Amino acid sequence: MPRGRYSLHDPHDHTPLGEEHFHCAPGPSGWRYVAQVVDPDGGHRGSVDLAIDELGRPIRLELNAASWQVRGAAIDGVTWVRTDPTGTEATEGNVRAPAFTGTSPAFLVATARLLRLEPGTPATRVRLVNFTDPVLAPRTVDQAWALTASHTHDTDSGPLVVDEYQVSALDTGEVHTVHIAGDVVLSAPGVELEHLETPPSAFPAD
Repeated sequence: MPRGRYSLHDPHDHTPLGEEHFHCAPGPSGWRYVAQVVDPDGGHRGSVDLAIDELGRPIRLELNAASWQVRGAAIDGVTWVRTDPTGTEATEGNVRAPAFTGTSPAFLVATARLLRLEPGTPATRVRLVNFTDPVLAPRTVDQAWALTASHTHDTDSGPLVVDEYQVSALDTGEVHTVHIAGDVVLSAPGVELEHLETPPSAFPAD
């Protein structure tokens, strides 16, 4: 069960945004990721709880940030309920999309698992519902993912396969590189892996 810490920063000006303390693990029905998010001063900023099935579809999502809460799952595309800070109102949403995304590195792992890309194949387009900080406002985004390379590194605990993805935002044309090993993000825009207590878990072979 990998357990560690990501540092988060603004991908454009590199302003520190805090840290995400996480643990995650694959299981018989998929994969689960749980994290607590703190601001740069160490104060509690939110939490992430994401569970996906063996195909990479979100079977449960709960996000908390700035007193806002989102609960969602893959139902008729993806469906969610967003609750305001006072708790007096809740708004529902539904989009014909296969999954969610957001600031947490968990969403990068989940999207890679959903797409199951092979090296050298053309980029795959995917529509996602993005919950933006700090109030978890939903926005539908279109991305193109391509697995550009896979490298095997020798480590004390055995070979480690690192996948390199090229992720393009189709609305802005921005292109980013994401490195993932098993169920842990090594680096991505706005994300750096700062500490990892145990090696990444490998997903079952298809």
